[in-house]
Amino acid sequence: MLNRLSTILRGGLAAFILALALAAAPEAARAQGSVNPTAQSVKEQQLLDALKPGAAITGRVTIPNAQAASLIQPGRDWRAFNQETLPRIGAVALLGMLALLVGFYMLRGRIRIDAGASTMRILRFGSVERVTHWLTATSFLVLALTGINVTFGKTILAPVMGPEAFAAWAGFAKLTHNFVGFAFMLGVVLTFLVWIKDNIPDSTDLGWFAAGGGLLGKGHPPAKRFNGGQKIVFWSVVVGGFFLALSGWHLLFPTQEGIADVQWHATIHGTVAYLMMALILGHIYIGSVGMEGAFDAMGSGEVDLNWAKEHHSLWVEQEMARKGTPAIIGSAQPAE
Repeated sequence: MLNRLSTILRGGLAAFILALALAAAPEAARAQGSVNPTAQSVKEQQLLDALKPGAAITGRVTIPNAQAASLIQPGRDWRAFNQETLPRIGAVALLGMLALLVGFYMLRGRIRIDAGASTMRILRFGSVERVTHWLTATSFLVLALTGINVTFGKTILAPVMGPEAFAAWAGFAKLTHNFVGFAFMLGVVLTFLVWIKDNIPDSTDLGWFAAGGGLLGKGHPPAKRFNGGQKIVFWSVVVGGFFLALSGWHLLFPTQEGIADVQWHATIHGTVAYLMMALILGHIYIGSVGMEGAFDAMGSGEVDLNWAKEHHSLWVEQEMARKGTPAIIGSAQPAE
């Protein structure tokens, strides 16, 4: 009986000591700087702050890839820009330029050669220059058509093509856009190297702009090999192409800066692309239906002598002084 009582007392004493130890453990842990999971848990206000636009929700990882800790990426502002603002920019730029060109054509009509076509021609662009132009132009048009699909494909093409056909086209457009981008980069570099010497702004350009480039009235202001408007196109292609190439490179090969860096470059890429598309629409118009004889410059490379004298009179004088009469192809008198 005594032994049993002794055992019960010893058990009770042990339980009491254990209870005291457990009660003192949190205080000891806090005193030693141990982590209290409850104290370290996310508070409600912290969670609400993390859910604000532009904020990310991250956890903790022990692997080298810190990006794996991201649970929810920031992107509400970028998503709103990509789905709402960028389509507006694209629609205003493209449709606005088309409306402007249609109105200009209705008021001005096609710009004719005032002196009439001539049987004499002069070499304007050599083979290297024409290859450079068409490499840049063709790759840009392919990139424009495949890039527009990112912005307007789901709203315009998908309802017409159907989900399966649109998915196939979107996949093809993405691959094409990625690979043709390298051809465009090369074209921009060649454009800069081939034509930089002829596109340095000077006082002649001021006179050309003051006269409206000969587009709004009679007569044509003197111009060198490239007039003021063409120089704007050149520098827009070079500078805009640089930003397209730089941002496109970051989209193809993202850095370790994270999703915010990718979103920033995507914003630059889309905005510059639509501005350049609008500019190139104007360039295509002038180089084709808008001006008689202009397409020959990048077609055969030889242009009508009367056309050259009217639009680039200073350049014709330089060519004839530098090369003499062999610069002129043909010997017949100009036709009226």
